[in-house]
Amino acid sequence: MHRILIAASATVLAVGLTACAAGGTDSASTDTKDYPSQDLDWTIAFGPGGGNDIMSRQLVDIIESEDLYPGNITVENMDGGSGAKGWGHLYSQAGSGYDISTTSGSFLTTPLQADTGWTYEDFTPVGLTATDAAVFLVDSDSGIKTWDDWVKYAKDKGKVVVGGIGTVNVDYIVHAMLAEHEGYEIDYVPYNEEGQVQTSLLSGALDAAVSNPAEVLGQIESGDMTPLLYTGNEPMKALPDVPTAESIGVKNVPTMPRGVILPPDVPDSVRDWWIDAMKQVVKTDQWQKYLDQNNLSADVRWGDDFETYLDDTATELETKLEDLGAL
Repeated sequence: MHRILIAASATVLAVGLTACAAGGTDSASTDTKDYPSQDLDWTIAFGPGGGNDIMSRQLVDIIESEDLYPGNITVENMDGGSGAKGWGHLYSQAGSGYDISTTSGSFLTTPLQADTGWTYEDFTPVGLTATDAAVFLVDSDSGIKTWDDWVKYAKDKGKVVVGGIGTVNVDYIVHAMLAEHEGYEIDYVPYNEEGQVQTSLLSGALDAAVSNPAEVLGQIESGDMTPLLYTGNEPMKALPDVPTAESIGVKNVPTMPRGVILPPDVPDSVRDWWIDAMKQVVKTDQWQKYLDQNNLSADVRWGDDFETYLDDTATELETKLEDLGAL
């Protein structure tokens, strides 16, 4: 049994989410005749410094530098409840073509364990732009240098405290799959912000953590954190000596879906406008540089194809969580 602890610094909003995601009864439908003709609100459902935040801001930078959107774009971090607060806000803007957000694993898994009042099926899918694998890390002061060192440490300790973003998100699944494979026990602590994860790891409050490469390469390069495992299918270019999960026998580890969504009930013409805009974004040199520098895998699917991907991935994640006893 993998027990999920709720960190005091990572408040999970299990109460009141339905109220904030009431379905947008006050939201006006978008006038598509002159779309877009207003400023845009871009909601990031997690705190600063995480993979969702980094990608969202990169997308906005490219949209602005390429003059793809005629109005101003306001970017706001709205973290809480493993993404439920931010996506609940987007849900409340039903019919609006002037609100937008990005996805992660929590977009699919949070409604499985909390009364959010919405699921991924309620939103308007624009497109998947990339997937993001994870790095398993320890504090370099721990003296743990290799995966085998970690397994011995975890078994000797009896139960280790590990952390990541979200309660039953991909981060939890990664920790639970690795622990089950190697035969050690975990207490999992969920956070809403990447900075909280890193602070807890470096202060000794966590024995280990998983993060996306973009979030931790600086700390690895500085020597503050030691990477022990990578969950991508192939070794990471920036860390070629770090073994993959598959190389130790753990297969089909899920990755973070990095995509773009609009509120419910957005007109098809608005969705199509955003699909065309995002197609231009992913063709830029700036986007390719972002993928390369942050070790993301390009995976592009638009509209209905993205919707099918979300259906398939949601089923896969729910099955894994049930197998792990988390649901």
